[in-house]
Amino acid sequence: MNRFSTSLLGEAKTLLLATDGSNYSDGAVQEAIFFGQACQARVVVLHVVRIDTESLKSANAKVTRRQQEIAPYMEAVRKMARDSGVECETVVVGSSVPEHAIVEQARMRGADVILMGRHGRAGRLYLMVGSMTAKVIGLGFPMVLVLPKDSLLTGTHVLVAVEDSPNSRLAVEEALSLGMCCVTLERLTFVAVAKRESGLGAARKMVEEVCARGQEKWPHLQFEAVADVGHPSNVIVRAAEERGVDMIMIGGVNGSRLPRMFTGRVTKEVCGWAHCAVLVVTA
Repeated sequence: MNRFSTSLLGEAKTLLLATDGSNYSDGAVQEAIFFGQACQARVVVLHVVRIDTESLKSANAKVTRRQQEIAPYMEAVRKMARDSGVECETVVVGSSVPEHAIVEQARMRGADVILMGRHGRAGRLYLMVGSMTAKVIGLGFPMVLVLPKDSLLTGTHVLVAVEDSPNSRLAVEEALSLGMCCVTLERLTFVAVAKRESGLGAARKMVEEVCARGQEKWPHLQFEAVADVGHPSNVIVRAAEERGVDMIMIGGVNGSRLPRMFTGRVTKEVCGWAHCAVLVVTA
C-alpha cells in the first residue's frame, strides 16, 4: 500500500509537532513528516522548556542550555524532513505553562493540527489528567492528533465516537469528508454509547442515520453502526481494538460545558487507552 496516496488530515497546510525530544515522540515525528509530505504541508517542530524561576537571566540561560542539548535531535528531524521533501522549522521556547505555549505557538503560526506523542498506554487508574497531552486537549485547539510511540497510520479504517454535541457532530463531518481526500480509506465505523439500556435505541438510531448518510454520499466505502451500553471510554477503545482501526476520531473538550455522553474525562481516557492514533476535534 502506498501510504503517500492518503491524507487523514484533509487539506491541512501547517502542522505543529510538540515534542519532548524523547523516543516516545518517535511515532509523532514519523507521522508529522508523512502528513507533511501527503498534505504538502509545512511542519513546525516545537520544544517547550518549562521555566520555573522568576529570574529572567536564569530563565534565558535554561532555554539556551536546552537548545544546545536538543540541537542534535532537532537536526535529525530536519534531515528526515529534507529527505522527504517537507518544509520544516524547529523552535525552542521557554514557558512557565508549557501547554499554553504549545497552543499559542500553534495559533501564531497558523497550524491546522497539533501533533503530540504519547508515553505508552495509561493504566485504568491513570486518566492522563496530569500529562501535557491532556492539558493541551483541554485548551480546545480545533484539532489535536495524539500518536502512540509505534504509530503507523495506513488510512484504511477509522472509528468515530458519536453523540449529540457540537464537537461530536464536527468529528462526524470531518470523518465523512475523508471519503473525498483519503483514497486509501475503506471503512468507517461509528460508535454511540448509552449509559443505560433505556438509551440504547436512541444511540443505535443516531449511528444508523450517520451511516445511511455516509453510504449515500460515498457508496464505495463500508459503513458500520455500533451501539452499546457501558462506560463510553471502555466501549470506544474496545471497539477500536477489536476492529484493528488505525485512528479514532472523538469530540474535544469545551471548558466546563461538558457533552451529554462524552465528558472531557472520556476524551482523555480514550487518548490514553487506545492502541491507535486519536484525533480530537473541537468546534
